[in-house]
Amino acid sequence: MPNCLYATATATSNTLPSLSAQTTESTSHPLLQPLMIGSLQISNRLSVAPMAGVTDNPFRRLCKSFGAGHAVSEMMTADATLYAHKKTLFRANFAGEIAPISAQIAGADADKLAQAAKYQVDNGAQIIDINMGCPAKKVCRKLAGSALLKDEDLVKRLLDATVAAVDVPVTLKTRLGYANGDENILRIATMAQEAGIAAIAIHGRTREDNYGGLARYELIRAVKQTVTIPVIANGDIDSPQKALDVYAQTGCDAIMIGRAAQGQPWLFRDITHYLTTGDTLSPPSIDELKHIVLTHLQALYDFYGEYSGCRIARKHIAWYTAGIRQSNEFRQAMYCEGSTAGQYQVVEAFLSAQQADDNGSNRATH
Repeated sequence: MPNCLYATATATSNTLPSLSAQTTESTSHPLLQPLMIGSLQISNRLSVAPMAGVTDNPFRRLCKSFGAGHAVSEMMTADATLYAHKKTLFRANFAGEIAPISAQIAGADADKLAQAAKYQVDNGAQIIDINMGCPAKKVCRKLAGSALLKDEDLVKRLLDATVAAVDVPVTLKTRLGYANGDENILRIATMAQEAGIAAIAIHGRTREDNYGGLARYELIRAVKQTVTIPVIANGDIDSPQKALDVYAQTGCDAIMIGRAAQGQPWLFRDITHYLTTGDTLSPPSIDELKHIVLTHLQALYDFYGEYSGCRIARKHIAWYTAGIRQSNEFRQAMYCEGSTAGQYQVVEAFLSAQQADDNGSNRATH
C-alpha cells in the first residue's frame, strides 16, 4: 500500500505529486488570496463544507492537499453525554491537520452549546462553527440545525452564549431561512455580526428546499451588501466555472464546496488552476485516480481501524468510480468485501484493469 501523502500540520498544501498539473503560477484572483477569520489567516478562500459522514479527518486533509484553504469538521453534538461516544471521538480527532482547525457544533440549548465550544477549544479547535443549516429531519426534530431559523430569539441566545464562551473566532453556517417566502437571512446575518460572529457561510436554499431545485444567490449578495464580516457562498458550486460565476453573482468573500467534492477532492486544484490561468484541467487519468483512491483508502483504514475503515470507505469508492466502465458490477463485488485488505485489493485490481485498457487515459467525469 502507498505511503499516505496527505496534507498534515507540517506539510505544504499540495502534497500529491502524481498530479503533474499542480498550479504554480502567481495567484491573483481574490478567491485565491488569504482570508482573515477573526485574528486567524486562511491561506485562500476555497473552503470545504461540513458534511456529516463525509468531511472526516482524512477527507479534510485530502482536500487541503488539493488546495482547499479551509475545512470545517463534521457536525458534533452539544450534548455532553455523547462526548465519549465512538462517533463523536472520531469527529473530534484533529490529529495531523493543517491549522487553523475548525470544529462544528450543533444544539438548541445556549448553555450546552457554550460548553461544547469550550470543550472543542480545549480539544484543539482554533475556530468554532455553529450549525444552523443542516436540513436533516433527525436534527430538525431536536430544533437544531436549520430548524433554529424559526426562532430568532433563540438564535440570538445561542450566538451570544457561544461567542462569550471562547476566546477563538466563532463562525456560523446557515441557510436562507426555514421556509420559502419567509427567508430571514438578512436579519440572521445582522444578528450574527452584532453577536461577534467572525464569518458567515450561507447555503443558497431554505430548509424547505432541502437540496432540491437550484441554489439562490441573490440573498447571499444582499447579505454581503449588508454586513462587514466575511460572507461565504455555498450551494451548487460544482466546477471552476461555477465558482467564478457564484463569486461574480454574490460578491462573496469566499466560496464553500460540499457535495461536489465527494469523489473529486481535486476540484479545489481545478478551481485554483482555472482562476489563475483561465484554462480547464483535464480530469485525473486512471493512473492518477488510482493513486488518489488508494491513498485515501489507506488513510481511512489508519484512522478508523479495520471494521469502521472498511465500511466508511465504501461510499468514497462508489463516488470515485462513478462513470467508469463496468463500475456497477465492480461496486457490487466491492460491497461484499468485509476486510480492509480485501477491499483494497479489489479496488486496486479494478483500477489497474482500467489503466491497462485505457493506457492511463482520462477517466469519465462525474
